[in-house]
Parts: sequence; C-alpha cells; structure tokens
Amino acid sequence: MVEYPETQVLKADTKADMSLSEKLQLVASIFASKEVTDAVMEKIKELHPQKMNASNVLILTGDDKDKANINIIGIFSTSGRDIAALAERIAAGLTTIAEKSVKPLIEKRQLVAGIFASKAASDAAMEKIKSLGPQLQKVNASNILVLAKDDKGKVDINIIDIGSTSRMNIAALAERIAEDIITVASKPVGSPTELNVQVTHLGHALNPGSVAIGLFVDPQYADKIKDGIEKAGAQVLTAEDLKRIGAGLGVVEGTNDLAVKAAAAPQTELQAAPVIFDWQEEYAYSLGLQAFIYGFPYVYNALTRYKWTNLPQDPKRVPYAPVNHFWHATELIDATYRDGGCPNNDTLYSIAWVDLSKEPVILSVPEIPADRYWTFELSTFTSDNFAYVGKRVGSKAGNYALIGPDWLGDLPGDVTAVTPSSPTPWILILGRTLADGVDDLPSVHALQAQYRLTPLSLWGKPEVKLPENRDVYKPAVALAGSKDPLGPWKTLNAMLAENPPAAHHEVLLKQFATIGIGPGLDIEQQPEVVKRALQRVLGVGIPLLRQQFMSGVWAKFVNGWRYPPSNEGRFGDEFLLRAADQSLAGIVANDPIEAVYLVNLTDNSGEPLTSAHRYELTFPGNFEPPVDAFWSVTIYGTDNNLIPNQINRYSIGNRSPGVKKNEDGGTTFYLQSESPDPDKESNWLPTGNGAWFTILRMYIPHPEVVNAEWKCPSIVKVD
Repeated sequence: MVEYPETQVLKADTKADMSLSEKLQLVASIFASKEVTDAVMEKIKELHPQKMNASNVLILTGDDKDKANINIIGIFSTSGRDIAALAERIAAGLTTIAEKSVKPLIEKRQLVAGIFASKAASDAAMEKIKSLGPQLQKVNASNILVLAKDDKGKVDINIIDIGSTSRMNIAALAERIAEDIITVASKPVGSPTELNVQVTHLGHALNPGSVAIGLFVDPQYADKIKDGIEKAGAQVLTAEDLKRIGAGLGVVEGTNDLAVKAAAAPQTELQAAPVIFDWQEEYAYSLGLQAFIYGFPYVYNALTRYKWTNLPQDPKRVPYAPVNHFWHATELIDATYRDGGCPNNDTLYSIAWVDLSKEPVILSVPEIPADRYWTFELSTFTSDNFAYVGKRVGSKAGNYALIGPDWLGDLPGDVTAVTPSSPTPWILILGRTLADGVDDLPSVHALQAQYRLTPLSLWGKPEVKLPENRDVYKPAVALAGSKDPLGPWKTLNAMLAENPPAAHHEVLLKQFATIGIGPGLDIEQQPEVVKRALQRVLGVGIPLLRQQFMSGVWAKFVNGWRYPPSNEGRFGDEFLLRAADQSLAGIVANDPIEAVYLVNLTDNSGEPLTSAHRYELTFPGNFEPPVDAFWSVTIYGTDNNLIPNQINRYSIGNRSPGVKKNEDGGTTFYLQSESPDPDKESNWLPTGNGAWFTILRMYIPHPEVVNAEWKCPSIVKVD
C-alpha cells in the first residue's frame, strides 16, 4: 500500500482462526487527523483496489471525546468479503464502540422495484434495462428478479443476469421480495437453491397481465436506478408500498370445492401512503381496513352472485342460472377440468342464488334412497350457514320453506318451515348429491331433475312457469368490468342496504359511517383525504386475508393435517375468520358436523410432498376415518386441480372398489407417481409429476373428528 505523509502503516497476517475461506492480508492505516483522511481518501479510491480483489474500506473515526464512529466506503469490491467480519477482526477484543456493545455490521442494500402495467410494456422496456448491465455492475447491483402475472393469475419468476458481481444470493433476493413464500423448488424456505418460487408477496399484489422487476443496489445509487426504471415505463414502488404489499398464498388457496368458481377476489392497484403524516388519512385507513374485513363477504358474494347469474363462463362446470333457479352439475370432475378450486370427485352440485326479500321460496326434494348421501347447505349473504336440509338432519321427501327476515304469514299444509329463518334476504344454496362413479350418474340426474324452487306466490300453480330473472346488482369491481377506484366500497354500501347487518353491529357501523361506509351511504361525499385512505386499504386488504389463511392460525395441526375449528361455517362476529377462512377460502364452508376437510401439504418429516418420492398413508385396523356417510382422499397439483394420470383415478376411500385390506384389517394407500407392485395397484393413488398436496374429506364425521380427537396418521415417505 502507498504510504502518505503523516501516516503510520500497520500490517497483520491473517490468522488461521479468522475462518476465511482464502487468505487475505489485512492492511490498516492511521491518519493523524480527519482533514488528512479526507484529503487522502480520493487518492485511495483512484487506485481501483477492486482490481486487486480488495474488500470495501472500513473507516473508524475517533472524535475529541473518544467516541468512535464506523463507516464503510464502497469501492465496488468483488472480493466477496463479509464487511461485518472485517469489522469484527479489526475491532476484536473491544467491548464497546461509541458506548455500545460491538455488534456485527451488515452491508446495507436497498431494494428498488417497479411495476409495468402490461407484459407488452415490460418487453418494450426490457432491452433498455438489459443494456444498463455495465452501469449496474459498477454500482454493485444484484441480478434482476422479474415476476410476470398472466391473465389467469399465474405468477412466473425469472432472473435477468446482468453479470452482477455483488455476490448476492438471488434466492435470498426472492425471499426478501416474497417473505412468506411457502415453497421454493418444492422445498421449504430456509436455504432455497432453485428459483421455482410458487408464490410471492409481490406476485399477489400484481394485477393480471402486469410485470414487476426488483433488484438490490447500494443505497447511494438507488435514486439513479429508480429514475432509470421510471424512464423505462415502470411505476416505481416506494418503501411504504413494499411494506404494505401483503402476503403470499400457498399451494392451497382454498379448501372448499367452489373457491375458484366465484373467480379470484378483486384486486386493486397499490396506493402510496402519504409522504406527510396526516392523522385524518391514517385514521380513515385504520378504520377502513376494519371495514374491509367486516364487509368482504358482502362484496365477494355480490361478485359471485352476478357472475353465476349473468356471466356464462363454462355452464357445464361453472354455475350459471337465473335467480331462484337451480344450476346442476352433470358429471364428476376429472383432470380435464383446469379451473382450480380443489374440486371434489365424489358429489354433484346443485346450486342456486335465492331471493327471500318479498316472500318465502319452497325447496322441494324427492324420495332419496337411505344409502345415498345428500345435503343442501343454506348460507346467508355474509357466508355464514343458517340451516341444512339433508340426510344428516333427518330430512325426508317433502317441501321446505326458506324464509327471509321479518316475514309473517301462513304456509300451506304440505310445506314445512326451515328453522331458523335466514337473517339476510338473499341466500346461497349449495346442494351435494353423492355419485358412486360414472355408472351412477343417471340416477343422480334423475334426482336433480326433481329438486325444485317455487316462490310461495306460485305454490299450487304448476301451470305457471317461474320467470327467469337475472336482475341483480352489478358490483363496481374490476372483475365485473368496473374501473372505479372506490367501486368495492360502493358495492359494500349497496349490499349493506340490500342485506342489512345484524342489529348488534350498530356500534361498529356507527364508526364506519364516519368515513362513508354503511347502508346506502355515498362514499363520494367524503373528503379527498378519506377517499385516498380507502383506496390504500383496497391494496392491502386481500393480501392480508390470504396471509392469515395460509398462516394456519385458524387450524389445529395434527400429524401435518389441518383440523378446522368447530365453529367454521358460522364464524359470525369473528369477522377476520369469517372473511379469510370462510368467505375468501371457499365462498362458504360446511359446518364441521356436516363435513370436515383436512388438508396436508407435508410428509412425516415436515417436507413438502413431491412426486420425486413415494409415500404411504396407513389407517390401522379399526382406525379408518370415523364417519356416518363416507370419506375420500383426493390429490391435487399446486394449481389446485386434479392430477392427470394413466388410470384416471383422482380419489380413493371407503367406497372405492377393490381396495385391499392389511392383515390387521387396516388399509394402506400408496401415494406415488409410478405404479407400485401389480398386487398393490388397487390401493394406488397417482401423484403425477411435481409438487402435490392432499385433502381428506369426511362427510357426517363422528364427534372425535370434529373435536380433533381422532388423529389422522401422517403421510410417510418410504424412499
């Protein structure tokens, strides 16, 4: 090293106990004053020490009061040396620096991220961004992470290699942008080695069709990089944007069969937090977030109702029928269905949106064989169940009056009132009828043809045809074609007027009314500061609900299986659970006494399930799932669809023909991609190629299932 005037040069050979992967010599100098240091520092920088594989430069400055300050000069080092380790070695033995205990220093890096509105805009800008490679290398930038969301909501992750010398672990970069990733390359997050990231924070904040990019740079160059990205056409995300972007969603977004059929919940562009703190905006934001959680089922059901009555998507598989009319599924779902939602392979659905605002509607059910499972789940507009008609509750062939709030009157003698009545004027009926394979479908179709809905005013008038009414409120949300930034709030206010909340919610609604949220209120009458806050809420609300669901805090984990709480399906005043774990997760959810769905994503060692391995699920003798109806195990890919396989088998259970028993009377199922021995194929459930997960469905389960006292065995990896 060059020696300058008034400089004392100290040298120390690297010791073996420094634990460096390659030997480097420590060169240290002391300047007599800060003025001399400042004068010399520019000359040091001109030496281009990075060419000699030098580390960045550590500076310790002592003031006149013996207080020590530590700083780092970045010289675009390519040495890969941990600057914190350098500080530790120079300061070894010191107990305090600047009156504080010595702690390892962390080399600061700043995340710069931006969003392109479309893939076309991103593609147009990408060449320009790639051309910045040499400049990015000079500022010690990482390679660039790219997240592209297609029109169906799938997020792909790629890396643009700019020849970075930052030595930043790109998997760690992915983790920083997507803190709550569930799996990376089908491995638990911890020390990921591949870039096949299933889900991300930022991925779920993106609108369909948009693209995000992110990279880490030294903070002193962050503003220049932001300017470059902005000039390329991206919307740069602020630090507050990145804090609020929200949660990842794992490979199982919902465990209820119908989640996808309402389409994805509406997404909104992120709104920046105010640069200057404004109490009114922050108050409106905090109160608005609670209103979002409270009101989410109203908005989601408004969208679901509109889509299922007015927008034919795939009428063979996705509900589409007028108000007060049934839509019937006509076939068991197989792997040709690719719209996700974890469909079951056991029952056929019969679904209807029903208007009880003016009068009761009568549900007619034919005689159904005693050995066939059937049920009609009756749910309010808030996603809570209020009653059932079906096998479990002892229903017989007959006519059942579905009654809305405040109706008073007499019913015909051949009609039985369903009790309790619905607390909301609009309800959703989800009927399920067991089908024992393809050969049994004609029998189920014959039953479905006899499921009827008749308004009370038309009862006893078989010659009068029920009119086809599709006149329902069109929600002001993006998925219904609206571009109104306050549309979800306007939809909520309309739905609160149409389906009045419970009287005991009055104290909460009085608070919401102060920011323009409530039955029939006009959000446009609010000051701009409130409207701005409510737009911010729309950017974080759904990611918050998704993260809560994937956290599993609502479930009890037993051997990797998630057991639902006993009040699922009727969360009621537990508004967060109602919104996240009931409405968003599946539109509605069965009462556990009707059906329990156990989800499992891991094997007995906690590793994610993957087709690269072979697994066994064994129910010992006298330990099969205790139910009064039936149970089945179904396997899904990470897209929430059934997995194509050579034997077209998607579920297996106590109704499956040919299943062989073990010597103790128990049953072992073989969960793997390739066929086991020929004599085991009857118990084989194929897992396809890639990551997968499973759902154990138990219909009319015994109390020990509902109470999580029956402990489902682990899925055991056997190779």
